Amino acid sequence: MKTSEDFQAAAEEKRIYDAGIEEGAKKLTPEKIRSVFNELMQTEGGARLEAYTKACVHCGLCSDACHHYLSNDRDPRFSPAGKVKQTIIEIVSRKGKVDADFMKRACEIAFTECNLCRRCMIYCPFGIDVAYLMLFVRRACHQLGVVPQYIQDTAHSHAATYNQMWVRDDEWIDTLQWQEDEARDEIPDLRIPIEKEGADIFYSVIGPEPKFRAQLIYQMAVIMHAAGVDWTMPASQGWDNSDMCMYTGDSEMTARLKKIHFEAALRLKTKRIVMGECGHAFRSVYDVGNRLLGWKMPPLQMIHAISFYSEIIEQGRLKIAEKFDRPVTFHDPCNIVRGRGLHETARYVINQVCTTFIELEPNREHNYCCGAGGGVINCGPPFKNKRVQSNRVKADQLAAAKKKGAEVVIAPCHNCHGGLEDIIRHYELGLELKFLGDILYECIQKE
Repeated sequence: MKTSEDFQAAAEEKRIYDAGIEEGAKKLTPEKIRSVFNELMQTEGGARLEAYTKACVHCGLCSDACHHYLSNDRDPRFSPAGKVKQTIIEIVSRKGKVDADFMKRACEIAFTECNLCRRCMIYCPFGIDVAYLMLFVRRACHQLGVVPQYIQDTAHSHAATYNQMWVRDDEWIDTLQWQEDEARDEIPDLRIPIEKEGADIFYSVIGPEPKFRAQLIYQMAVIMHAAGVDWTMPASQGWDNSDMCMYTGDSEMTARLKKIHFEAALRLKTKRIVMGECGHAFRSVYDVGNRLLGWKMPPLQMIHAISFYSEIIEQGRLKIAEKFDRPVTFHDPCNIVRGRGLHETARYVINQVCTTFIELEPNREHNYCCGAGGGVINCGPPFKNKRVQSNRVKADQLAAAKKKGAEVVIAPCHNCHGGLEDIIRHYELGLELKFLGDILYECIQKE
């Protein structure tokens, strides 16, 4: 039986070099660390932080909820309680008196060993929100300048361009016009309306769509056209609803990003925002950014693409020409299922457009995280192997669905796609991965 010393020795052997963590840590002093933590605990921690850190009794009931713990041979360091104990509880108990080496390890735990998926929270007898505690550690890391290099670069892109992929305004407009031209080869009278005032819907996407997945804009344009929707997209900043700053702990930049997103929709006098198939972006706009701006709720109604699909199907505005006839299974994304409760809405859409639906087990709010969310995939190549190996349990879950006949995995979230693609490839599962919009596009009556 492995001892705690065995686990610690193995951890040291696997220590990953990341320039953002290592170079940032070189600039730290014990005084700076203590000063930053004490200020954060006084100004941003408050009763919630104190209640959570004091309530945890390390009972371990959260352990089996965590894919990191299950996939790493039940190493207790990867349990939610173990991660809390190694980071924030230690910091609070020492009143911030920790050193640079401690911060390097705390940073790696908070950024790459927790997806902030909140699955553990539903199994905790006290309802402790471990995601909140890990985000608090990330916030401190941001303030100290110790953040994994790749995700910090993405945050810099947000700050410089208001999107996460360094997309210039002219490149954004060119992409929309390019996708409109492509779609008009199929549907001659289709348009992607840009800067249309007073439209019913302001449609926003995440940075990787114009950069890597432009076909999703094409497909949504076809869906909008087929449903007769009055919609528009902005020509300038505010089109990207994503937000890696939320995951680096840069709350100030998160507020700026959400402000410009809301302002773009309000400037065009649209009635509501429909967001593309992304989980973290929905969380950032619906539940985080608005609160950082001091608003209880967003200034206008906003819904996820899943809710939009359900609505136009239920209203009879979207006709299904022929159902998708390959067996599918469905991955419940954390931020729109545990975070918003869209599990049954998604299943309604799937059952309307697919002939054979096979559930993953477990599913709905109990589904395992993709292993890429929470900014973990955005920490980049240095942590890729660790990320994939830390979600072996997801591979087992997908393999079990394949044994039941599933051929296609539907995942209505970009980060989930990135994580599941890596898992499917690494574990040689031979499954195809699709967005829900991919399925709709194939099945709907387009004219």
